[in-house]
Amino acid sequence: MAEQDNLEDGARMDAANLYTETVVTDRKVGTIRVLAPITADGNPDTTRPALFLGEAQIMTQMGPLPISFEIPVATLSEAVEHYGEAAAKGIEQTMERLRALRREAASQIVTPDMPGFQAPPSGGIAMP
Repeated sequence: MAEQDNLEDGARMDAANLYTETVVTDRKVGTIRVLAPITADGNPDTTRPALFLGEAQIMTQMGPLPISFEIPVATLSEAVEHYGEAAAKGIEQTMERLRALRREAASQIVTPDMPGFQAPPSGGIAMP
């Protein structure tokens, strides 16, 4: 809801935090997005480091699941070299989040006012 309030107040970009984006891929394993910092006038901002964001997909029973992860390095060649390590860490973090969501969903108490609630059939359950 807070995001909607921000949009209603007028979405304002942070002129001190601008980046251009370049996509690099080997067309086999994954993609690296290179975010190069720029100033508000579009010139390179040499006071801030570039950011490297990896992307991959894992297959699940529901289909492909996109995974995004940061690659904490200083250059593109290092990002390529450490892609696999960062991808494994990103996948593990995503799987842990999914496990936490499952635990949270399993521990919820179902109440009649919850969406998807279905009352038991009338007549109750026969007890021996």
